[in-house]
Amino acid sequence: MQRARTVMRPSAPQAGAAYKVGYRSDRGGENLHLYRYEQKVKQAFANIELCLKGISGFQHEADFSRRAQAVAREYLGFELPDVLLADAWIKSVDVGQLYVWCVFETFRRMSDEFFTDKPLVGLDDENFQAFIEKCGFHTVDVSPCADGRLAHVIRYVLRLPYKSVRRKSYAGAMFDIDDSLQKWVETEMLRYRESRPNSVDAATRYLKAAVYHYSTSAPDVEGCAAHGSDAVKAAEGALSRLQAFQQGVENSFCCGASIDLLLIGIDTDNDAIRIHLSDADGGIDAVRYVDCSDVYAVANAGDTSEEIYNVVAGLAQTQGIAPAEGMLRFVAKLFHSNMLQVDYVREYYNGRYEDIGHQERFIGMGIGFEEIQLRNLTYFAYLKTVEEGARDLDVGIKIFSQLNVSRGLPVPVVIRNDYHGQVPGARERAVDRCHQLDAALKHRFAALHDKGMLHTLLMVRNCHADACAETVGCSLALNGQEKH
Repeated sequence: MQRARTVMRPSAPQAGAAYKVGYRSDRGGENLHLYRYEQKVKQAFANIELCLKGISGFQHEADFSRRAQAVAREYLGFELPDVLLADAWIKSVDVGQLYVWCVFETFRRMSDEFFTDKPLVGLDDENFQAFIEKCGFHTVDVSPCADGRLAHVIRYVLRLPYKSVRRKSYAGAMFDIDDSLQKWVETEMLRYRESRPNSVDAATRYLKAAVYHYSTSAPDVEGCAAHGSDAVKAAEGALSRLQAFQQGVENSFCCGASIDLLLIGIDTDNDAIRIHLSDADGGIDAVRYVDCSDVYAVANAGDTSEEIYNVVAGLAQTQGIAPAEGMLRFVAKLFHSNMLQVDYVREYYNGRYEDIGHQERFIGMGIGFEEIQLRNLTYFAYLKTVEEGARDLDVGIKIFSQLNVSRGLPVPVVIRNDYHGQVPGARERAVDRCHQLDAALKHRFAALHDKGMLHTLLMVRNCHADACAETVGCSLALNGQEKH
C-alpha cells in the first residue's frame, strides 16, 4: 500500500545558485581527464558537419573527389566512400548519406577505442564492490531516463564505475519492471550458487535506483518530454516504478526487504543532483529531497567523506527523514562525487551547459552501449523488440525529427545486441535479433525509411570477452557491406 504524503511543489533554484566559489580537490586531475575525453569524442562528431559543409561548396569542380578526401582526412581522420563521391559531376552529392556514414564510422572508431584503450576506467573502480557491501548492498542497478542529457549519469554525474553498475535507460525513467525482476532473480541465483558478488547469507540488499531529470533555466520546455517537462510528475512516475518493482519481488518471493530503493533527480543544466532519501519505514516522498546545492553550500569548507556524511545526515534530519546508516554512507559518496561534477561544469562550461536542450547525434537501440558515457551524444532505447520499446522509440524519433529531419538530414540509428560468448549460439541469436529490430523499426517508421531519412547500423558484441563491437549490417550499401 502506498503511504499517504503531503504534496508540495518546491520552487526551482536559479542555475548555479548556492554554489560557493572555489573548486574542491578532483582526485588528481580527474576532471581534466574527463573533459579531454569528452571534448575529443564530441569534437569528432561536430567535425562531421564542418567537413560536409566544406565539401558541398566545391562539389561540381573537376578535382572534387581528391579535394573532398583531403578535407575528410583533415577534419575526420578517415576517407569517405568513393561510391558516394564518384558521380558528383553528374548530380549533387547525397549529403544525407554521407552524413549518416560519417556518424556510423565515427561511432565505430569511438567504440573500438573505448574497449581497447579503456579511457574511462577509474583508479578506485576495484574498491567499489567492497564499498557498497560495507554500505549494505551487493548490487547497484540504475535506470535513468533515455534522454541523451543523462547518458553520462554513471561515469560523470555520479562518478561510479560503469563496469560495476547496471544501467538501462527508458523514456521518463519508466523502466521495465519485468526486466528488473529478471535481473534480480539472476543476481540472487548467482549469489546462491556461486557466491557472486557475495554469498547469499551476507546481510546485503539489491539497490534499485531510478533517475529522472529537470531543467532549472527552462523548466517548462527542457524538462523530461515523457512527463511534459513536469519535474514532480517525472519524480512520481519514476517512484511508482520503483515501488512496483519492490512489490513485485515481495509478492513473488516474499523477500521485499532485500530491496532498497533510491530516487535521484538531475538538473540537466548543470548536472547537480537531488536525492529522495527513504525514511525509517523505507518510504520515499517524490517531493521531499536533499539537494546538492544545499550539501555543497554547507560542506564547501571541507570535502572529506565524513564531513559530507554528517552534512547529509543533518539535512535529512531537518526533514524528519532517518535513512539507514549504510544508505547514508552511499548517498554521501554520491553527493561527494556529484560536487566534483558540479565543479566540472563550473570550470569548463561556466556553470551551465550551452546545449541545455537535445543535441544527440544518433539513436542507440537494443541491448548494450557500455561505451556511451557522454552527455547529449546518444538517445537510448533499450529494448528486445520494437513493440515493447515503441514508446521510447517514438520519443527518440520525435527528437530527431527536430534535430535532423527538419534540416534535411536522415536519422542515424545504431542497433546493438550484446551477447555472452560462452553460451552456444549466442552470437547467431544476437545477429538475428538485430535484423528483426531493423525490419520492425523500418516498418514502424516506414514514411521516414521510404524517403531515405532513416538509416541503421547493426552491431553485436561479445561482452563476456570484453571485446570490441562487430558490424553485421548497414542500410548503406557501401564498402562491400550488404545493404539491409
